[in-house]
Amino acid sequence: MAVASKTRNMLEALVKEGSFKWLLSKRSSFAEEFEELDKSPSAGKNWIHELSPVANIVVRRCSKILETSSCELQESFNAEASDAIKHKLWYARNFLEYCCFRALALSTQVMDHLADKKFRRLTFDMMVAWEAPAASSQSLINLDDDLSVGVEAFSRIAPAVPIIANVIICENLFEVLTISTGDRLHFSVYDKYLNGLERVIKRMKSQSESSLLSAVRSSRGEKILEVDGTVTTQPVLEHVGISTWPGRLILTDYALYFEALRVVSYDKPKRYDLSEDLKQIVKPELTGPWGTRLFDKAVLYKSISLSEPAVIEFPELKGHTRRDYWLAIVREILYVHRFINKFHINGIEKDDALSKAVLGILRVQAIQEINSSNSVRFESLLMFNLCDQLPGGDLILETLANMSRSRELDRCNNVVAGGSMCSISALAMVSNLGFVFNSSSSNPNEAALLVGEVAVGEMSLLEKAVKESRDNYKKVVLAQETVDGVKVDGIDTNLAVMKELLLPVMEVGKWLLCLVYWDDPLKSSLFCLFFTFIIFRGWLGYAFALILLFFVIFMVLTRLCNQGSSSVEEIKIIAPPPMNTMEQLLAVQNAVSQVEQVIQDGNVVLLKFRALLLSIFPQASEKFAVALLFTALILAFLPSKYMVLLIFLETFTRYSPPRKASTERWMRRLREWWFSIPAAPVILEREKEDKKRK
Repeated sequence: MAVASKTRNMLEALVKEGSFKWLLSKRSSFAEEFEELDKSPSAGKNWIHELSPVANIVVRRCSKILETSSCELQESFNAEASDAIKHKLWYARNFLEYCCFRALALSTQVMDHLADKKFRRLTFDMMVAWEAPAASSQSLINLDDDLSVGVEAFSRIAPAVPIIANVIICENLFEVLTISTGDRLHFSVYDKYLNGLERVIKRMKSQSESSLLSAVRSSRGEKILEVDGTVTTQPVLEHVGISTWPGRLILTDYALYFEALRVVSYDKPKRYDLSEDLKQIVKPELTGPWGTRLFDKAVLYKSISLSEPAVIEFPELKGHTRRDYWLAIVREILYVHRFINKFHINGIEKDDALSKAVLGILRVQAIQEINSSNSVRFESLLMFNLCDQLPGGDLILETLANMSRSRELDRCNNVVAGGSMCSISALAMVSNLGFVFNSSSSNPNEAALLVGEVAVGEMSLLEKAVKESRDNYKKVVLAQETVDGVKVDGIDTNLAVMKELLLPVMEVGKWLLCLVYWDDPLKSSLFCLFFTFIIFRGWLGYAFALILLFFVIFMVLTRLCNQGSSSVEEIKIIAPPPMNTMEQLLAVQNAVSQVEQVIQDGNVVLLKFRALLLSIFPQASEKFAVALLFTALILAFLPSKYMVLLIFLETFTRYSPPRKASTERWMRRLREWWFSIPAAPVILEREKEDKKRK
């Protein structure tokens, strides 16, 4: 009682002195509760001295939801948490997370909790309190009507409600929500986003409960995630071969369906499976009239179960936003089933993975409703799409699968993994929203045994994998910026750049050619003797190792010499004179002619070898067969060391003074023999076009 009285007197003194005027100067969401706290006789008993005033208010709200007191919550936390989590430096924030996760787990069990304005305000205020949880940090927050939160607070609290965010995509979602507010999330935008989520959830419920595709999706209990093509201003066209049909496109959590539109009704739906391993390919595609490729507004679906791929087109006047949206959500369902099949996930763990994909699609739909900008990259908001793109994304999925296996083991051993120290799972979230999956429908209580991806006071294995992947992605982005910066236009300019970059290699090549052609007999003799000795002693491997070691030493010395210098020496290239349009066309024509000549020469070589193998010219074939037999005997009986020595001496002594005349004579005979070999005959047949097309 003495402590409670002392705390109450302290609060009254602060109010009388005006110390809370900065809190109450504007009517924020905390103002009324501070006034109520000041008048409450139990204020001292429920005041946690380690927490800031804002954090105390949030903990007080959590205690009301949990029907307990703040002190009892603190006692539970002290009993459940480890010593590391209760360290005094992190005690306030970890205790706040503990209260938030417990309150959110209970609040989300209420149907239509997203429609509750108090719930929306509570989740946002949790983020506000997370940024300044300790009593020493209360001055860091200016409690006015325009409170905002940063990415760290959002990434910590929002994934505790899986419908709002996910550990893997939360940073990308935060960037989309704060694109116009300078990297700070305001409650008005956050509230608008939750409003959008509420609407798309109701829409998905009504679609799944409707009679749409009821006959084909009842066996698996498929849920309808999206429907398009029902509005005449936004048609959907299916191209198979040269035939095109308008119709209705439906995506479920297992497949993609297309119902062709007839005169007054829809045809029997075509099913494009996304759950089985059929080597599916889903990618953007170009379409146009009469088979032309003009408009980038379609999605191609290809699998081994189809004789020819299907192309779904989403016509629109400007851009290809509809196509990008459908491409992203179709791939999300395809990728989640690949994840399930790859790691052999079954039971409620499979339902949990599907729940993550479904919630991701709901979030994208909500963003579409509140954001009219076409700059949103939908795949960055879908976790399985994102893992397919991020460096190390496969490690994120592997971590996710290992977490699923560990949860399954805990469930078999009747252990509730994490208890109150973790957020709720995606499957529990989906069940609370009113969606039931096949595996979890037999025992709905099993979903409660799963835990989420965020734990109190520590970074989970999934969060660590995501952080490492994001760090690597930032390096890739920086590297790609340098790549984009050095790209130049024009064939002649690119050739000039390549010539300058290959200059050291070309110089080494010229030096080797000088040695081969014995321009300086002394240097060539020393070179041949030196490498003959190395090859004969079997030191060739050591020689290559020494060359690689030289590169390592060069790189280390260069790094040491450049320490403290941020500038990188640029390569200076003399740009070729600019060409006009006619010169560019002539250069392209010349390059095409040269490429054509190279291809023709290659075909001639292949046809002559075919003639030798088929003995079209018997005399040449006999010589070729003898040469092959002699080569085979050398390969079979001569040790590799001597074979390498023989090839080296043949190559580097070919133009030495004693052998030069004989080499020229043998090369002339070889060319004459090669030119005397006829090419195998070739007949070109034009494919007859089938005019009777369906």
